[in-house]
Order: sequence, then structure tokens, then C-alpha cells
Amino acid sequence: MAKGNGKTEVNLDLDRELPAAEDEETGTISITGKTADESAASETEKLKAERDALLDRLARLQAEFDNARKRAVREQQEFREYAAADVIKNFLPILDSFERALKAGGDSNSNSNDFRNGIELIYRQFQDALQKIGVQPIVSVGQAFDPRVHEAVEMVDTSEVPDHHVLDELQRGYKYKERLLRPAMVRVARNARG
Repeated sequence: MAKGNGKTEVNLDLDRELPAAEDEETGTISITGKTADESAASETEKLKAERDALLDRLARLQAEFDNARKRAVREQQEFREYAAADVIKNFLPILDSFERALKAGGDSNSNSNDFRNGIELIYRQFQDALQKIGVQPIVSVGQAFDPRVHEAVEMVDTSEVPDHHVLDELQRGYKYKERLLRPAMVRVARNARG
């Protein structure tokens, strides 16, 4: 070590070490330039910030898990509500057959009337059972044509019914809890006066 200008010269390997700071007044060398209390306070602040970040992350993950659980419960409930829709669709052709049998009528003897009364009773019971589980028929005749619930099979030129209104229902449509099961097959009026 050589002396120059009253200061001590230190030869250091610059890749490995840095020189210690030297206090100008006292000529003593301090190790870090900070007191032990400042170092501990800085470390405490870092740990607190890390803890706060982890707590925030935990709260977000808990909220995300809770939302996922609620979403799964809601999806299961919706599945249960509408699972019967496919089963109900299988009953609709039977209901159509009842309606056709009632429209066919019969002769005026008492056996025919008893048969018709029996069919009407079964039909009403079947309608009541479907209504209890949430199946509702779509009202069509006389209504304005709505492509969301009606399926136009034929356009009929007539002036008896306003333009684009349902003239006749060929097959009744049904909804299950506001969900369309089957659109109504209808004839739609077409006239020039609109």
C-alpha cells in the first residue's frame, strides 16, 4: 500500500469487492454506511410489503374460488330445471294425438259421447299434469306471426284476418319455463290491404 495525499490507497479486485466508505472527519471506515437500526427497519418494511402482497393474493384466490363454487351451484340448478325438457318433448306427440281425436268427433249415439267424454277427461288431466311442471301451450290463432314461437307452414290469401296474423294452428307449440320446446306450426294470413 502506498501513501498519497494523506489517504490510504487500497488495491482491490474490482470484480469481487468494493472499497469500504471512509468517514472524512474521523478517518474511520464504516461497513455499509447505514446503522443497524436502519437496516432492520428496511428489512421489516420489505417483509411487511411481501406479507401484504401474499394476503391480497390469498383474498383474491378465495374470492375466485367462492365465485366458481357459486357458478357451479347455479349451473347445476339450471341443469336440473331443464333436464326434463327432453322427456316432455316425447309426450308432445301423444298430446297431439289426443287433440286430433277430439277434433275428429263422432256420431251422435251414446257410446260415442261416452268415448268422447273419456278422451276429454284424459286430455284435461294430461294438460293439468304438464301445466304443474311448467309446460305452457303457445297461443297462436289470431295473434301476430312471431318467428320466435311460430313456424309458418303456409301463407293464405284472405281479407278476414289482418296481414301477417295467424289464421289457423296445425300443430300447437309449447314452452317449458319460458324456454321454447316446440314452435307452433301455423297458417299465416296474407292480404293486400295490410
